Amino acid sequence: MSDTKKVLLYEKFAQDLEDLVRAGTFPVGARIPSIREASARQEISFSTVLQAYRLLEDRGVIEARPQSGYYVKPQPRQRVPEPDFQTLQGDPAKVSIDEVSLQLIHDHVKPNYAQFGAASPNPDLLPTARLNRILADLARNSHSARDLVVPVAGSEALRIQVAQRAFSYGCEISPDELVITAGCTEAMNLCLQAVCQPGDLVAIESPTYFGSLMALEAQHLRALEIPSHPRKGMSLEALSFALENHPVKAVLAVPNFSNPTGSLLGDPDKAELVRLLARRGIPLIENDINGELYFSERRPRVAKSFDRDGLVLLCSSFSKDLSAAFRVGWVAPGRFFREVEARKYALNIRTSVLPQLAIAQFLENGGYDHHLRKIRRAYAGKVAAMSQAILAHFPEGTRITEPGGGFVLWVQLPGKLDSVRLYQEALKAFITIAPGYIFSPAHKFDDFIRLNASSWSESSEQDLARLGMLVRQLATLPR
Repeated sequence: MSDTKKVLLYEKFAQDLEDLVRAGTFPVGARIPSIREASARQEISFSTVLQAYRLLEDRGVIEARPQSGYYVKPQPRQRVPEPDFQTLQGDPAKVSIDEVSLQLIHDHVKPNYAQFGAASPNPDLLPTARLNRILADLARNSHSARDLVVPVAGSEALRIQVAQRAFSYGCEISPDELVITAGCTEAMNLCLQAVCQPGDLVAIESPTYFGSLMALEAQHLRALEIPSHPRKGMSLEALSFALENHPVKAVLAVPNFSNPTGSLLGDPDKAELVRLLARRGIPLIENDINGELYFSERRPRVAKSFDRDGLVLLCSSFSKDLSAAFRVGWVAPGRFFREVEARKYALNIRTSVLPQLAIAQFLENGGYDHHLRKIRRAYAGKVAAMSQAILAHFPEGTRITEPGGGFVLWVQLPGKLDSVRLYQEALKAFITIAPGYIFSPAHKFDDFIRLNASSWSESSEQDLARLGMLVRQLATLPR
């Protein structure tokens, strides 16, 4: 082989590998194939692979770790202005969900659509096969119905595992203080029923997950929007003002990686939030469904860890990191345990038993933390890759959040573009998105969209480019 061909070969291999990194195939922190593995798979020489890896090191794409191998380095991102959505304090509003919100629920099951709309986890990153094997084994070895009887509060084995994990992020919760639910949404609904009456006023961060708004509407509750920061979460100053001027009966919040912004309320602010509400005896319903999907070195604490009065009702689920299909969540309702347990029984008696037992066994057998590290790296890479693709394909003036966890991006469109109109045009192009105005009961965010990065891949960029073209076309039309 001539020197010219050899140079071209190692440069081509380096470029191919860099393209895979940009596409999220090898996310930040992932180990790439060793020199020996790459040489065997690509049928190229050791020296060619080594030259390619050195080139990628020079470009800052990978780094060598002694006696460990080569790993993908965190990539510097082009900085863009973050979205501007610190809305003014609003008045209490009756919550009313329209057809767009309901349509979005159906969009995510449409075949042959580019799925950027629903905030669903990547099914390829979930341990589905292992969970199914455990489930099948449990079904075969359950010799009578008595083997599958659990209390209303749920499987003791699972409650023990949840309590142990909660201790690692600051919560001292006993298994007897937990109720297993059919997902985090049910947990949240049970908490609202336990602490509120129809017509009561609930303070929510703005923007907020439209599923929370649907829960408020179903229970005939009113919403008071509290402004939030795209990175730092709910404004405690605005909340304090609201509490002094409105008869707020509960606060519903997602301190860790909120949906849709991915914002993170700092630990000192979480402690202050709990103190602020405790002084007035107001319950906090805390949704921590994304708490395990952090991109930093340390899991953020939950507000519940600062609770000394039993006023924080902590809700979470395994739907985002283990199985969306099993629908297994939990709640630590503090002083409202009996109210939540009674409403759980009245609603559906108990959560499906076999999925509870399967998840408990998965946690008991180990491997959960290893699995979480893998999906955190994957989502960090996918979020970063999708952000860069948005910058490349959307018009100038587009703004994007930089979440520290989860897998959704909150995107502000340039020129006050109508997100509902974009949503409708995108559906015609077989692309799903979530228009921003459904994340506020007053429809304040009609120039925003939420995009899901969980399944981002090299082929996704073509779909995002088509979406960017639609944004450019609509930006030229009169509103």
